[in-house]
Amino acid sequence: EQAKQAGINIKVVREPNDGYYSDVWLKKPFTAVSWGARPTPDVMFTLAYSKDAAWNESHWKNPRFNELLLMAKSELDDTKRAEMYHEMCMLMRDDGGTIIPFFNNFVFARRSNVMHGDQLAASWACDGARAPSRWWFS
Repeated sequence: EQAKQAGINIKVVREPNDGYYSDVWLKKPFTAVSWGARPTPDVMFTLAYSKDAAWNESHWKNPRFNELLLMAKSELDDTKRAEMYHEMCMLMRDDGGTIIPFFNNFVFARRSNVMHGDQLAASWACDGARAPSRWWFS
């Protein structure tokens, strides 16, 4: 409905779950997926938005973005690198082909008798999405 107000007609086609990533993702002109968090902006930008990224879903290529991405990888000053990331985000917002309709707000809780090791995975929720195999009841 919101896209229609802008003159964009979208016909929603529900594709089967099995085969989605082999038959639809990166093959159809417009798809929807869910991305999990990555540990740093560099990882996300490199995987999904750099000119040669295999997972660049919108096939977006922006020379300034790619220049900043390379510069940010070697920038040791956190403030300067954050400024580069900010400019990259503005380029994606103004020129990119990705629509981000929302961000998930995950809330997790555990009982006191659910135990886990001393170290938890830094990426993905619930110990790198491996809580069922790494955690136990005491």
